[in-house]
Amino acid sequence: MDTAESDVDLSTLDRAVVNAFQGGFPVVADPWEPAAAALGERGVETTAEELSSAVRELDERGVLSRFGALVDAEEIGGTATLVATHAPDDEFEDVVETINDHREVAHNYEREHPYLNVWFVLSVADERRVPAVLDEIEAETGQPTYNMPKQEEFHVGAKFLLDGPIPDGDLDCAAVGPDPTPTDRQSLTPRERDLVVEIQGGLPITETPYADVADAIGQPTKWVVETIERFDREGKVRRVGVIPNHYALGYTENGMTVWDVPDELLSTVGPAVAELGFVTHCYHRPRHEDVWPYNFFAMTHGRDEAESQRRIQQVRDVMADHWDVGEDDWDTLFSTQILKKTGIRLDERADAHTDQSAEPGEPTRTGEVDGGSETDEPSETDEPSETDEPSEADEAGGADESDETGAQAGEIDPRETTD
Repeated sequence: MDTAESDVDLSTLDRAVVNAFQGGFPVVADPWEPAAAALGERGVETTAEELSSAVRELDERGVLSRFGALVDAEEIGGTATLVATHAPDDEFEDVVETINDHREVAHNYEREHPYLNVWFVLSVADERRVPAVLDEIEAETGQPTYNMPKQEEFHVGAKFLLDGPIPDGDLDCAAVGPDPTPTDRQSLTPRERDLVVEIQGGLPITETPYADVADAIGQPTKWVVETIERFDREGKVRRVGVIPNHYALGYTENGMTVWDVPDELLSTVGPAVAELGFVTHCYHRPRHEDVWPYNFFAMTHGRDEAESQRRIQQVRDVMADHWDVGEDDWDTLFSTQILKKTGIRLDERADAHTDQSAEPGEPTRTGEVDGGSETDEPSETDEPSETDEPSEADEAGGADESDETGAQAGEIDPRETTD
């Protein structure tokens, strides 16, 4: 992605933080020292104390959406899917309220389209619940719903870079961390579940963030560090670092471009569009006969309307390299307002995919020993919380890769209030 000027006042160190650590932040017990050393090697001299203070201030000022590990909810369990429907003008508020009353609806946006003007993300612990919830919504609203689950992912990953040091965002400190062996387990152990729920909202911006997480869940720091790194390699964590608030950085325009790509060209067109640096998400999704002719989605971002239009044209140019794109073969849907944004209930999805028989005898966050059959008592951490669902949420409303609802619906941040 191109670098940009920011609307907020940022120091050289601030810009280095944003550019350098949108991934690849050290996963070690004391991360700030190696992170500061890595910046020094790229010409940005700082100390561990100065660096942690800079990240904390960026977070407090709203320049960052969050700091920490970006959990991929799809890999934890359950599913999220993108759904579109129609809300007539004279029933708009009633239809939206009815949809939003469903706790499974995590995000909901109004988009510019003559018929499908409401786009929401449905998140469930068991994918078999999706048809039932949509049937309920249809019965209550009197409107059909159009489910558009991801059929193939070509790219998820928004980087919003600034003019300043490390403009390519190519710093990676992963090598300084542990070297755990990935597993092929599909379920979580009880203490892995505790870790996922603890870190989904971000890491504490303290001198010892991983140790503080370890204290919160009653586990050794060494285990927390190794498990987060292993999750990164397994895909349960997409990346570790800072997640910028792209609005604060000047990226205020987003457009969901949709295309009727010939099916036989999807495997060629998808990777080609994914190579465009300003495309944060692109997927193959199903068409719906007579209502929705498009099978390819690509999310773009720009700093103003003119830049956004130029980037959309660049996507079309790439498309035109592979097939004859007609005016009726594509569209761009801009979001007009947020209708709901409560976040993915990752704790429910993690609970549903936790094997309580795993690691018998290991202490859980309650301080009790897990015997393999009983679940932990509910705690404050079991309240619904928010995570980034990088794909579905992004295309419902925009990229808070903060949308990477992160991708599966992007990174969505609990403090993000505009789209």
